Amino acid sequence: MSKSKDKKQSSSTIALNRRARHDYFIEDRLEAGLVLEGWEVKSLRAGKGRIAEAYVLIKDGEAFLLGSHIQPLESASTHVVADATRTRKLLLHERELATLIGATEQKGYTIVPLAMYWSRGKAKLEIALAKGKAKHDKREAKKTQDWQRRKAQIMRSDG
Repeated sequence: MSKSKDKKQSSSTIALNRRARHDYFIEDRLEAGLVLEGWEVKSLRAGKGRIAEAYVLIKDGEAFLLGSHIQPLESASTHVVADATRTRKLLLHERELATLIGATEQKGYTIVPLAMYWSRGKAKLEIALAKGKAKHDKREAKKTQDWQRRKAQIMRSDG
């Protein structure tokens, strides 16, 4: 029983958006459900999802994921016309939606998808309120990251 539990833990992540942490200051994180079709779930189980170029748009009081790519499986979608980059609705509570709407309209935040993963058999999307980084901010973050890495190397070689 423990082997299957360990296996599920390691394969729970479907897709990561690594560029988001590089391009944005991440402020607040939320978990959102996804409205998916059957073939999309099968493709995600096979690890065929990407959210690198994706973004979240709020329209008419609802949140939608645009630009994500779920590659259709050859065997799973023979009778369905599969659109790999279709707009997918996000499932959020009204309170969470109100927070997102207020932050994007008044404070200049953008909503960025960070990760897609499985939670209790359902596909979830971690989204974040984020502010864009300027070029000098990215350079500063890179310098800090390089210094932390170098410091760790020095500590390892001394001890």
